Order: sequence, then structure tokens, then C-alpha cells
Amino acid sequence: MKKLLLSLIAFCFIAVAASAQQKAVLTTKIKTPTVQCEMCKKTIEDLLKRYDGIMSVNVKLSKDSSKRETTVKYITDRINEETIKAAIANAGYDANEIAANPESYKALPKCCKKPEDGGGGMQK
Repeated sequence: MKKLLLSLIAFCFIAVAASAQQKAVLTTKIKTPTVQCEMCKKTIEDLLKRYDGIMSVNVKLSKDSSKRETTVKYITDRINEETIKAAIANAGYDANEIAANPESYKALPKCCKKPEDGGGGMQK
């Protein structure tokens, strides 16, 4: 009986300890200067929300390209910042030091392209 009681107590202790462990969550800001419009914003937010470990995404638009950024809150044991930046670049947008994938950029709608490439520029 004592062994059963001790086993039950040990099991409860392990269960409580395991559930008390919190996953490491980080928030990162990624410069996305080539984001041009609401469609770009929606594309990036919808894309990143599909990744396992992404908790929230917010793309900030601004007329000043140096202030355009994407804030991502994510669980570190499921995804990392490099994967997030690569996903943004593969969608056709610059992400910090990672340049947009040229083929993906070409496939973007006209409003999502840079003004120097005939894009629509900032539209809200």
C-alpha cells in the first residue's frame, strides 16, 4: 500500500512539474522595407500564422520604408527567427538582411512592388 501511495505521489509531482514548464516565447521585430500596401500586410500575416509556433504577427505600414517592420511573437522550440525571415523572403519581401526571392517578387501584384519597379507605393 505504501508503494502505491508513494508511486501516486511521485506521479502527481512529475505531472505538476511537467505542466508547469513554460515554453520560451520571444518577440522579434523584422525590418520589412519592401512592404507597400494592405495586401502585402495581409499576405505576410496570413502566411506566417500558418507556421507552427507563431503566436501573433503584426505588419506595420509606414510611408517611411525604414519604419516598416513585422513584429512576430513565437515559441522558440517550434520555430526560429531565421525561418521566419526566410518565409517572408520566399513570399517576395525583404526581411532584414535577407533579400526577397526574385521569382516570388516578380509574381507579386503590381501594388505590392516597389515604386521604382512600377508598383503602387503606399496605399492604405
